[in-house]
Amino acid sequence: MSMLTPPGMGGKYRITGDKYPRMRPPRRRARLVAAVVASVAVIGLVGWGTLQLIDVFTGGGKKSTASGTKTECRTKAAAAARVKDVPAPGGITVNVYNATARSGLAKKTADELKKRGFKIGEVGNAAKEFDKKIKGTGMLLGPVTAQDTSLPVLATQLADAERRTDAGRKGVALDLIIGDAFKELAKPAAAQQALTALTAPADSADRPKKAC
Repeated sequence: MSMLTPPGMGGKYRITGDKYPRMRPPRRRARLVAAVVASVAVIGLVGWGTLQLIDVFTGGGKKSTASGTKTECRTKAAAAARVKDVPAPGGITVNVYNATARSGLAKKTADELKKRGFKIGEVGNAAKEFDKKIKGTGMLLGPVTAQDTSLPVLATQLADAERRTDAGRKGVALDLIIGDAFKELAKPAAAQQALTALTAPADSADRPKKAC
């Protein structure tokens, strides 16, 4: 059985029998888009895998560096806190003893220390174990707990003095024992500069601050 070509078909298709041809749009564009998407996905997966391999073989260097930087910052901050944790002169009691043959040195030195803010305890001649036996400028003596606290503060006033601690010593007062080479305490400006350096180290003050 045959039929005439339906109107509008332009004679391109001829319908015969009882079946009609199906009209489908071309599939080339859809296949091209799918291929492009698949290629991009593959490239992305390959790149991600490469980065993971690099990170494994290098040991995650960036993370280690960041961790190291944070640790270093914490260490420096802790060190700065320890350095600044020293008493002010007003919180330190000093006993001044003269171990030389020159008279009046103990009182004169004690008066000067008092002007600079220190508290003064006993003033007089040195004990027999030290009398005429200190050849240097002097000796600073205190309890073990004063090793990194009050002794360094007192040392700013007499930089060349020997420092000693006594494990059996009671109390927190310090002794300044004047020796044969003593002339005078450090100049006020120099002593203040040394005290400032002790409470705020010059290296941390001069360097630009960095955020950790």
